[in-house]
Amino acid sequence: MRWFPFGRAAFAMLVLALGAGAWLSAHPVPRRSATLTLWVFARSHYDAYLKAIPSFEAKHPGVRVQMQLVSNASLAARLQAAFLADVDVPDLVEVEISSAGAFFRGPLEDVGFVDLTDRIRRSGLWEAMVASRFAPYTSRGRIFGLPHDVHPVMIAYRRDVFEREGVDAHQIRTWEDFVRVGRQLTIPGKRYMIELADTHSGDLETFLFQRGGGYFDAQGHCIFDNETAVQTVLFYVPLVAGPRRIGNTLGGGQILTQAVEQEYLLCLLTPDWRSRVLETDIPRMAGKMALMPLPAVRPGERRTSTRGGTMLGITKRCQNPDLAWELALHLYLDRTELAERFRESNILPAMRAAWDHPSYDEPRAYWSGQPIGRLYAELAPQVPPQYTSPFVIVAKSKLGEALTACVQYYNTRGEAGFEAYVRARLKKSADEVRRLIARNPY
Repeated sequence: MRWFPFGRAAFAMLVLALGAGAWLSAHPVPRRSATLTLWVFARSHYDAYLKAIPSFEAKHPGVRVQMQLVSNASLAARLQAAFLADVDVPDLVEVEISSAGAFFRGPLEDVGFVDLTDRIRRSGLWEAMVASRFAPYTSRGRIFGLPHDVHPVMIAYRRDVFEREGVDAHQIRTWEDFVRVGRQLTIPGKRYMIELADTHSGDLETFLFQRGGGYFDAQGHCIFDNETAVQTVLFYVPLVAGPRRIGNTLGGGQILTQAVEQEYLLCLLTPDWRSRVLETDIPRMAGKMALMPLPAVRPGERRTSTRGGTMLGITKRCQNPDLAWELALHLYLDRTELAERFRESNILPAMRAAWDHPSYDEPRAYWSGQPIGRLYAELAPQVPPQYTSPFVIVAKSKLGEALTACVQYYNTRGEAGFEAYVRARLKKSADEVRRLIARNPY
């Protein structure tokens, strides 16, 4: 191929490029017909909004809302790519709490979401919603997302087993009480008081948040090696390691179903959304399960924590942010719609006024007749804040590594030197996150 001096490979690439360009010219991307586009990652949200959008469109003749269900595993990467390329950017998007911080890096003017702080203040939503739920979607004092939920955590337990064993759940007021009962009910290898993980930070963070700790503080500083974190790990590890452990985990799905049905696990950490999962996945336990608040660290202190969350943001690509804001309020504030969604999902909305609806006082047969909406709503004002960072996913991974190492230490060496090891190991993991932050100013 002497007539093409750059060789066969370059020629092939040229042909492909020309062919692709010709095809794109002949098949241009169709113009968007919808007035507003919305991405969501949760099927339950998608189904709920399908019911709510028609009434919004009816109030705004000529307006059409198009919704896409995007896998949570790919949503963050797809949205980041859309922001960078300025192509296929939705007008509104729901983002999972652990992914949100990644979108707030860099100068505030470069954040891809509209700053909602002033709208939230003017509309009274700061006072009307659970204020702590704005924290994960706030960066440098500016709020970029509306909170979809509160996700207070309770403990689901086998009520029938407790009653058979003579245990009154109402008398379990502190974690000290819980551990004492747990050691009475646990039979190593056959039955454990509670499902708790020893290799990742998911359950540990529930304990950490309850104590007022976290991965980061309000200024974005990594803090999961501070004194609160140290004391949390010192308490948590003996629950899942050593000869007196009362916690174990087998994973989810059918294995968890069997573990609960066969009394292998008696208690489960249960944020509001998980209560629906248990109803669906373990239906034969209907009438045998009940919920109780988390035990307090000390008498009179916080009886809940939080796990998970979703924000709704408006992108700067949106050509009609006022209309998008109206849609956001329609989806997140309509009291009747929220009540019906609660019946279907058990998810407590962040809007306090919604909790007065009768749906939250309805007894649930699965939960031994308890009005679980009222139980979660009574705990919601205590839900602690979660502060965000672009590095929160890394921090979760590093805390999980530290937990695994501490469990291994405790299993092999016990209490000897354990506190010093915990302090050093948490610092090692937190320092790794700090070094990463220092190398990435944005």
